[in-house]
Amino acid sequence: MSEPTHLRVLLRDWLYAIRTPAALCDEAPEPSALSIWDPIHLGVDEHSHPVRVTLAYRNMLLAGEPGAGKSVGLNLPVGHAALSTDCDLWLFDGKLVELGLWRTCAERFIGPDLDDAITACQDLQAEMDRRYDLLDAQRRRKITPGDAAHGFRPVVGVFDEVAYYSATVGTKTQRETFSVLVRDLVARGRAAGIIVIAATQRPSSDIIPTSLRDLFGYRWAFRCTTDSSSDIVLGAGWATRGHTAAAIAPEDKGVGLLLAEGGEPRRIKSAYLSDEQVYALADRAAALRAGSTP
Repeated sequence: MSEPTHLRVLLRDWLYAIRTPAALCDEAPEPSALSIWDPIHLGVDEHSHPVRVTLAYRNMLLAGEPGAGKSVGLNLPVGHAALSTDCDLWLFDGKLVELGLWRTCAERFIGPDLDDAITACQDLQAEMDRRYDLLDAQRRRKITPGDAAHGFRPVVGVFDEVAYYSATVGTKTQRETFSVLVRDLVARGRAAGIIVIAATQRPSSDIIPTSLRDLFGYRWAFRCTTDSSSDIVLGAGWATRGHTAAAIAPEDKGVGLLLAEGGEPRRIKSAYLSDEQVYALADRAAALRAGSTP
């Protein structure tokens, strides 16, 4: 009788081991202008396949505990938008230092001032309403790529740390005003070319209520401390079905669960941009935008 065969299986999370650079840096030392209508490179999945999403007519929510990689992930859509000369970039930075690296590329930059943030959101809301009036007059439903030449440039509004404006500073009335404005932009802005990207390191129901979360076409959950925090980002019930960002190990920085409309959360590793690369890309984007025509 032959000896039993023993199979030894070594389990290794290869996403932890890799450090994938952003495609923005891979393809060319000095990337040419991109388009906001093009897919945005976010990283790789567990099968080493590139993960790309299109933000046109969509919004994105990113959340996770401090140090989990949320800021690194946020740089990817921001960098793509900055290099896209067919859109305007509005940056809301509650911490001032995260999106400040891209300040030279922004049409509007709002720091840690709630009054300024409210005013900017009201301006963006007014622009959205103006566009809908024009679309209605032209018997059209939405902005298309060819409309940039006619003053319909998509606007990418990026909010990093959204909790700073909605739950930390100012009066209760101011915070509620800000939250209502952001919800309106997310709910109505897509067809008008208003794209909202919001990030927070406080995934809780008071920061991301269900009525707001469900409006985001893309939800990217980096490591969270609890299953309930993960569900606040991805949606109720995903944790019980085995998809929870609380299961991501603390050392797996940059690993997160990405949920796109109509699918299941995918475990991916975000691409990485160093501060030096961000500055180089920001300088390149500012130069491209200076030479672009509205």
